[in-house]
Amino acid sequence: MAASATSASTWAKPNIYSSQRDSPRKTNVNCAIQSSPSILHFPKQSKQKYQTPSIPTTIVQPKHQDSSSSATPKWNFLQKAASMALDAVENIIISQEQSHPLPKTADPQVQISGNFAPVQEQPVQHHLPVTGKIPECISGVYVRNGANPHFEPTGGHHFFDGDGMVHAVKFKDGEASYACRYTETERLIQERNLGRTVFPKAIGELHGHSGIARLALFYARGLFGLVDHSQGTGVANAGLVYFNNRLLAMSEDDLPYHVQITPKGDLRTVERYSFDGQLDSTMIAHPKIDPETNELIALTYNVIQKPYLKYFRVSPDGVKSSDVDIELADPTMMHDFAITENFVVIPDQQVVFKISEMIQGGSPVVYDKEKVSRFGVLDKYAKDGSGIKWVEVPDCFCFHLWNAWEDKESDEIVVIGSCMTPADSIFNECDEGLESVLSEIRLNLKTGKSTRRAIISPEDQVNLEAGMVNINKLGRKTQFAYLAIAEPWPKVSGFAKVDLFNGEIKKFFYGDNKYGGEPLFLPRNPNSENEDDGYILAFVHDEKAWKSELQIVNAMTLELEATVKLPSRVPYGFHGTFISEKDLEKQA
Repeated sequence: MAASATSASTWAKPNIYSSQRDSPRKTNVNCAIQSSPSILHFPKQSKQKYQTPSIPTTIVQPKHQDSSSSATPKWNFLQKAASMALDAVENIIISQEQSHPLPKTADPQVQISGNFAPVQEQPVQHHLPVTGKIPECISGVYVRNGANPHFEPTGGHHFFDGDGMVHAVKFKDGEASYACRYTETERLIQERNLGRTVFPKAIGELHGHSGIARLALFYARGLFGLVDHSQGTGVANAGLVYFNNRLLAMSEDDLPYHVQITPKGDLRTVERYSFDGQLDSTMIAHPKIDPETNELIALTYNVIQKPYLKYFRVSPDGVKSSDVDIELADPTMMHDFAITENFVVIPDQQVVFKISEMIQGGSPVVYDKEKVSRFGVLDKYAKDGSGIKWVEVPDCFCFHLWNAWEDKESDEIVVIGSCMTPADSIFNECDEGLESVLSEIRLNLKTGKSTRRAIISPEDQVNLEAGMVNINKLGRKTQFAYLAIAEPWPKVSGFAKVDLFNGEIKKFFYGDNKYGGEPLFLPRNPNSENEDDGYILAFVHDEKAWKSELQIVNAMTLELEATVKLPSRVPYGFHGTFISEKDLEKQA
């Protein structure tokens, strides 16, 4: 893999995040992550202080600094010598990487171009312009996570590798405010103090022999005390959940991080959160909160040693259960899972981790065509994994599962998910176009057999990825799902409201040259008799005007109710949640 060739002068282009129209750096690339040639640009960070005063605040062009630089910590003689030697080794690695072309899935010119590119932090700004009227029932804060690399990559970079940034729109009395802040992970704090990127990027850099070399380099730096990986290496850029009076930002490579919403609508990272010392392993980015019991239900997986997978629960008041080991033959990519009223549904699919592939020059994330995908069904309150029932679902890979429930009439578990092919195309370059088919998967626990059908008719087939059902119905039979129309893949042109019973699909498009992300369904009233009584919230970016906004759409009529004009660009991102004003008042 080659390092990015962007120069220091390019990195320090004028700030593109002012209230006026941004002027992005124009570098045309043939873009796999977008459907047309795009634009790569990075922000010039302002010199305003971050919320942690001791951390340097100016983005520095990543380079191999002299160890006496003021950007480096106060090291002893041995550490300084080790730093210089290891920097020289890294220069050799980068030089060797530059002699090989980057795959599109690891090329920063592709992965973080256009509106996938990072932005700088924005302190809270109030009284934003609103077109239409914000519904009176919307009072609280909508928060959405995303990947936002703080430093320009020195090597390969996948979109999933960026540092976590939370974007927040707070609603009160019909007005809206906006702020975005980095989640202050241990990784980000250390890299800021060093003034450069030093932690390996899990997907973009850890390929082949150079990936092994980068891992060895990182642990060598740890051995000499130049970095500390004992407090986690994650980016906290994927999921958000509000639980036990805390907003938690997550990626499955670390513990979650507690992020606080200030009374004015700004964001502040509180701590790397271990549930008061009860959790000592990573947590999946999509934990579930049971709407009846208010328990948090989650998984943790390990790609190095057994047990590769564990399941646990946390009571509403924060007491964690004992871990339940789930026996797997190989470590499996497990981004999501599902719950029903009484069970946990765990996918064990064909995308697996094989560290040995790096020795042969490949990616550790591979599609195992010899493996048969299956789903495990485990009682929520199981004390161990012995009672799990596995049902094979051949040639099925669901990156996300939207819901699941128990069908009492057929004695089956119904799982709703988007089946993706090729299964590993998100991680590994391929020429085949990705297809994501919304599917109903039925697991018969008595016969051990499964069935799978596409919910939408072939003539109406459209790629649907990222979305949700009414959270008050999670784990119970639901009629509607609200899912992103991921076309042109992977940009999102709108969202679809799908009737899961009859396959009827209704579409809402964000507008000409406008693209967004995950639609969030916000129930108008948790006690409403109508499942679709609520609103869809989505960040949208106008690629022609280079402006961003938040659209609020009536979920019943699919009519645009209001548009909040945002003061800065919001990159395409991942998952979000809504915290009511009542819950905000009870924040820990």
